[in-house]
Amino acid sequence: MIAGAWRAARSVMPPGHLDAAGCNVPSDRVLDAVVAHLRLERERGGYAAVPDLTPAKAALAALVGAAAEDVAFLESGTAAMAALLGGWRLEPGSRVGYPRTEYGSTLMLLHRLAAQHGWKPVELPVDGDGRLDPSEVGAGLDLVVVSHIASHRGVVQPAGEIGARCRAAGVPLVLDVCQSLGHVEVRGVGATAYVGTSRKWLAGPRGVGFLIVPGLTPAMDAATPTLRGHSWNPLTSPAGDPVPVPGAVRYESAEAAVAAWAGLGVAVLEHHALGPPAVHAHLAGLGRTARGVLDGAGGWRVAEPLDEPSALVTLTPPPGDTAEAAAARAAEASLLVSAVPTARAPLDLREPVLRVSPPPGTPLETLHALARVLGAA
Repeated sequence: MIAGAWRAARSVMPPGHLDAAGCNVPSDRVLDAVVAHLRLERERGGYAAVPDLTPAKAALAALVGAAAEDVAFLESGTAAMAALLGGWRLEPGSRVGYPRTEYGSTLMLLHRLAAQHGWKPVELPVDGDGRLDPSEVGAGLDLVVVSHIASHRGVVQPAGEIGARCRAAGVPLVLDVCQSLGHVEVRGVGATAYVGTSRKWLAGPRGVGFLIVPGLTPAMDAATPTLRGHSWNPLTSPAGDPVPVPGAVRYESAEAAVAAWAGLGVAVLEHHALGPPAVHAHLAGLGRTARGVLDGAGGWRVAEPLDEPSALVTLTPPPGDTAEAAAARAAEASLLVSAVPTARAPLDLREPVLRVSPPPGTPLETLHALARVLGAA
C-alpha cells in the first residue's frame, strides 16, 4: 500500500533514486503547491500572498506531540540549530553533552559557542555501533544535543530513554530529527526542542528547515532578534533587550521562501494521509532488505546492525575501493547514492562511507543493481 501510494503520487522519479537521506523526491502535489504560491506572489504581491500556515505547522508539530505555536520555519536544519543554540542563555561553565557521532556542523557550532560563552563541551560515551548509553545522560549536564539518526550511520538512538533521563534530571534535550522525522517514530521523546529539515524523509522542498520547541523557557531566544519575532521600543526602553514574542515564531524571519514553506505543509499532510506508523514500518523493512542484499557485495560491509529499524544504510569499502569511486560507478549505472565524507562526523568517521537510503516504493531490482555495481570494482 505505502509503496504504491508513494509511486502514484509522483509522475516523475529520478532513475535509481537511493538517496532519500540526502534529498528525497517531492510529490506532484508538493510541486504544484510551490509553483502555485510563486504564481500567487506574482499576481498579488509577495506580502499579500502569504498564506495561513497554521494548519501546516499543526500537522508538523503533531509528529512530535506539540502544537502549531511551537513551530518555526527557517531555511535549513543547520540554520535552525544555529538560531536555537546561538540564542540560548547558558551560564559560563555550563556542561553541554553530545555523542561523538554528532553532525559536523553542529559540533563546529557547539565548540564556537563554548569558546564564546565559556561552556564546557562533554563527549558522551557510545557503544561500538555508535549508540548512546541513556544511563550516561542527565545528571551533571546543563544541555544535551543528540541526532536521532546520524547522517553517516543508520543507527536509531534510544531517544525515548534519553528524553526520559533528561526530564528526570531537569536537563534540556535538543533532538536533531533531520534524518528521523518521517522515517521513524519521534512522538513520546519529550524533548525541549526538535531541529529538522524538509527535504529528506518528509519529501518536502529544499530550502526549508524548522524548529519545534514545546519546551520553550525564558532562557531561550533567537540568536538574532527580528521584527517578526521581537518587539522593542527605543523611546521607552533604550537600553533594554528586544522582547521575544510568545511561541517559536521568535526564531523566524519575515523574509523567507514562503512557497517552500507551503510545499512542506503539503508534504507533511501527505505523510499523515499515508499513516506515519505504516511509513515507518515500510522504511524499516526496506532498510533490512537493503542491508541483506548489499552486505558482502564486492567485499563491502554494512556498518550498522543488519536488523536496525531504519532505511539509512551505510557501507564501508573493501581494500582497493572507495565510497567516492563506488558512487561514481553507481551514477554511471543511473543509481543515485551518496559518498559521505569524514567531515560529516569528524569524531566518528575514519574514512568516507557509502550511504544508501531507499525512499518508499523502491523496487528490489534497484538494490540488486547496486549490489552488482559494488561487485564490479
